[in-house]
Amino acid sequence: MRRRSLMLLPLLAACTPMPPPEDVSLPATATVPGVGDPTRGAILASSVAFASPGTVAGDPAAVATALAQLEYLAVALDGGAWRDIDPLVVPLLRQGRAEARSAFGLRPDASAQAAVDALYAAAAALRARDTKAAEAALRPVAPAGGVVPRLVSLPTLPQAIAGTTRARAALAQRDRGGRDDRRLF
Repeated sequence: MRRRSLMLLPLLAACTPMPPPEDVSLPATATVPGVGDPTRGAILASSVAFASPGTVAGDPAAVATALAQLEYLAVALDGGAWRDIDPLVVPLLRQGRAEARSAFGLRPDASAQAAVDALYAAAAALRARDTKAAEAALRPVAPAGGVVPRLVSLPTLPQAIAGTTRARAALAQRDRGGRDDRRLF
């Protein structure tokens, strides 16, 4: 009897509720003019920034915005209205997010929402030329500081490039009215 009870434990463990999926939203200031859907805008803008870092060189607010968009996309494209997107997009974006966090000194365990909020607040402060406010905005996700000087340029981040480029291709495929016919295996 005891042995049978022990055999049921793995089945019962499988019935435990899953943790709720992470949720993330963009601030109202994140809307890209002329694009409509802010997720679409984040895909288009971040793919350009990461694929061509020279376009944001010398503009720390633009670099912070690109990082915030990457943070947002790594969570926002995982389900909901985007559940039919290329299944490799989200894993690539998450790898890119980890790569970017490491490159800029952001906490690897920070929630995506905390990172999005901090990076957009820092971008707004940098546009106002207030570096102290930008550092303060980033403190929750980068307690060691030193992020603002790193925002002067966007280094080449291969995983972020792969994720945002794949997201852009998936968006284009979706706009054409169908899923990509590429096979995983």
